Amino acid sequence: MPFYHYFCPTNGKTIEVRHPMDVRLGTWAAVCLLAQIEPGGTLGNAPVQRLVSRAVPTVPRCRYWDKDKPSETLEL
Repeated sequence: MPFYHYFCPTNGKTIEVRHPMDVRLGTWAAVCLLAQIEPGGTLGNAPVQRLVSRAVPTVPRCRYWDKDKPSETLEL
């Protein structure tokens, strides 16, 4: 599941949450629920905006791989 950043114009906070791609959060309460944080003094029905985030590539981890050794067969 990817991470998304949501901005709340009411309180000026940006929160990172993780959810499936087909989910779109619309309220501060929904963001707080997924982020497992307290809503503070902001009302739960305050609107939020999903921000465009830069892509972060993932790198698979290889067992027994040493980047400084000569090429060998990698075992995944």
